[in-house]
Amino acid sequence: MDTLERAVRSIDWVNRWVGSIVAWLTLGTVVICGSVVTLRYAAGQGHVWMQELYVWTHAMTFLLAGGFAYLLNAHVRVDIFYARLGPRGKAWVDLFGVVFLLFPWLVLLGWTSWTYVSYSWITSEISVQSNGMPAMYVLKSSILGFVVLVGLQGVAWMGRSILVLAGREPPPSETLTGPLG
Repeated sequence: MDTLERAVRSIDWVNRWVGSIVAWLTLGTVVICGSVVTLRYAAGQGHVWMQELYVWTHAMTFLLAGGFAYLLNAHVRVDIFYARLGPRGKAWVDLFGVVFLLFPWLVLLGWTSWTYVSYSWITSEISVQSNGMPAMYVLKSSILGFVVLVGLQGVAWMGRSILVLAGREPPPSETLTGPLG
């Protein structure tokens, strides 16, 4: 069980680290978007690549921060019954949800997007817009990054659930406001 707890902490650390890096893309999105607007209306200049870049940073923020959002328990949860359950009941619901809902969906998403992403890499895909962003495969690879990071966090939630069901105290989970104790 100590190995399981270490694995949960390690996965949490990975998603916390990725989330803290990806959070800066939000600032980048705002700065780039503001620059596009300023250049267009103050200087009469427009750059397609800049418009695409803030769309990219926005998309990559949401895709690559998916595991971090799951770590923080900031995802959408229909908790009609969940809120009333005790720790063991919540552990069973979390375990069921990860195994029978999250993992099948991630496998399907990864499997169906693999061809889409790999074709983009093979062809060195670029934007269809004139003077648009090069390396479209970087953006498309974010889909697979989402699958991996959310999948890892799913493994961490499974580990937490197993620890609770085994009568052990899991590593503290986090929320948007900080660790829960």
